[in-house]
Amino acid sequence: VPERERQELKRRKLLLEVTLKSYWIRKGRAFSRTLARPETELTPEMISSGSWRHLPFKPYNFSSLGLPPNSGHLHPLLKVRSQFRQIFLEMG
Repeated sequence: VPERERQELKRRKLLLEVTLKSYWIRKGRAFSRTLARPETELTPEMISSGSWRHLPFKPYNFSSLGLPPNSGHLHPLLKVRSQFRQIFLEMG
């Protein structure tokens, strides 16, 4: 269809353009039917036997923030004092 006719048909909403995408999926050289979990810890047994050289290890993420540190709590006497203060404020 020439461009001019195509634009006219689109303007009249008599033509609907559809884009189709297709992908080819092939097995790569690292293809495996089993899922291998990488090691997360280096143990003394791995070091002594030398097996750590042939095992895949999970990469470290040095830019992660980690868990926030636990914050402290109020001293028990400060808690009691604030409770008494609240009671007296409610009483007027």
